[in-house]
Amino acid sequence: MIVFAGPGVVGAIRNQFNLVGNTVNNGTTGGVEGGGATGGGSTGADSATVQAAVAKDAKDWSLGEQEAVAEDIAAKGEASPAYAKARAAMDAGTKFSVKLTNGQTLEYRIIGINHDDLADGSGKAGLTFLTTSAGIKSRMNAKNTSYRGWEGSELRKKMNSGEIWNLMPADFQSKVKSVKKLTNNVGGGSDNKNAAVTATTDKLFLLSYSEIDDTLPKNLSDW
Repeated sequence: MIVFAGPGVVGAIRNQFNLVGNTVNNGTTGGVEGGGATGGGSTGADSATVQAAVAKDAKDWSLGEQEAVAEDIAAKGEASPAYAKARAAMDAGTKFSVKLTNGQTLEYRIIGINHDDLADGSGKAGLTFLTTSAGIKSRMNAKNTSYRGWEGSELRKKMNSGEIWNLMPADFQSKVKSVKKLTNNVGGGSDNKNAAVTATTDKLFLLSYSEIDDTLPKNLSDW
C-alpha cells in the first residue's frame, strides 16, 4: 500500500493506476512483471500477445502481455478470452511488479475491469490497478488545506507530471492511459456537493476516502 502522508490526507490513502494501451509493444524488456495492455490494434484476441497471456499464469504476465489483456478486455468485455483469467487474478489478489527509476520495486494488482472511462471518450480502461507497495510518500498540499480539492492539489500534479510520475520507467509510462475521475473540488456543504462535482483527467490518482472506509468522519461528509 502506498501511503501519502501529510496535510490534507486523512488515514492511509491508496494510489490507483489505470494501464490501457493502443498498440502492441513488442519491445518490452524481459524481467518486468508489471502491468499494462497491448492489443495489436484491431487484432484483439487474435493477437499472439493475448494468446500467450491466456496460455500462462497471470502472475507471469509481462508488461506487454498485461497491456494486451487490458486492451482486449476493453474491446470485447467478457467475450475476451483473457477476461476469465484477469478476473481470477483480481479475485486472488495476484501481484505484479515493476522497478522504479529510483531502484525500488513497485507492486500492484488488478482492482477493476472495464471500470474507468478513458479521458478521450473512446471507451473503458480494460484494467485498473492498485499499488500495494510502501515507499512513495508525499503531502497533499503545502498548507493544511483541502482548498480546490483533488483537482488543484500539489499531490495530483506530482502524480501526473511531477516527481512521482517520473519514478515510473519509460515503458511503463507509455502504457498508462488517462481516465476521467469525478470529485468534489469545490465544497459548499452537503446541499451543494453534487453540483460541485467536476471531472479531472488523470493517469495516476487516489482512491476516495469512501472507497477505503464506508464510514465517513462528519467533517468529510461534503467530500
